[in-house]
Amino acid sequence: MSYEFTLVTELPGSPKQIYDSWLSSEGHTAMTGGVAHVTDQVGDSYDAWDGYITGENLELDANTRIVQSWRTSHFESGHSDSIIELTLEKVEDRTRLKLRHSNVPDGQTNYEESGWTDHYFTPMKRRFEWLQMNLANSD
Repeated sequence: MSYEFTLVTELPGSPKQIYDSWLSSEGHTAMTGGVAHVTDQVGDSYDAWDGYITGENLELDANTRIVQSWRTSHFESGHSDSIIELTLEKVEDRTRLKLRHSNVPDGQTNYEESGWTDHYFTPMKRRFEWLQMNLANSD
């Protein structure tokens, strides 16, 4: 069995900044702190957090939507890949990121309870706040 959940957060910066960072090795690594190898091409494989996460880019709608297969080294060999869908929506000077994570193996609730927040949303907020501050100071 598997389950799905949805998380929503708001981040400083534009949907384009977040989209571009998510889909570049340098940007993804900088915004999470874990080494990533990512491209912006449908069908390409990726890895993140030093190989802990692996998957493939399934659908990409520039600056608005990212769909990737997703699995961690905690998935058992019989588990299918899960799917993450990120939607990015501009809300004033911020971006609302909605993450739907489906086909998550039963019992692996830590992604919903703290994993996404601790390892993605919190470091992303710090990264994009830092970028916004540096852009403001360069004017």
